Amino acid sequence: MKKKVLVIDDEVDLLKIIKLNLEGTESYEVSTLSSARDIVSRVRIFKPDVILLDILMPGFDGIEACEILNKDPVGARIPIIILSALRGDVDRLKAFKAGVLDYLAKPVKTEELISKIEKHTQFMR
Repeated sequence: MKKKVLVIDDEVDLLKIIKLNLEGTESYEVSTLSSARDIVSRVRIFKPDVILLDILMPGFDGIEACEILNKDPVGARIPIIILSALRGDVDRLKAFKAGVLDYLAKPVKTEELISKIEKHTQFMR
């Protein structure tokens, strides 16, 4: 059974690359959003096993999305991995305080991404 991955990033080209690379392994089903605004409704419909989330997005950032998901009974159970160009400790601390499980600096290698996904979903299902 394929693991479901929801990827949220305002960089549309990056969404396409991640989707292509993960689905190319035939182990993942990937859904993408270019804004975190509809994250709760997408989570309830798609039911992802893990969320890959950018921090800096216009209008509605990844930290806000994490905080909203943590208040939702469905969203609170889904592991979140941040993918961000921000490399500072302050940004990492904000992300972990918001409830993320891991933080990867962009650009991310596919092998590293798969390793983190597997680490945080190994006991699911």
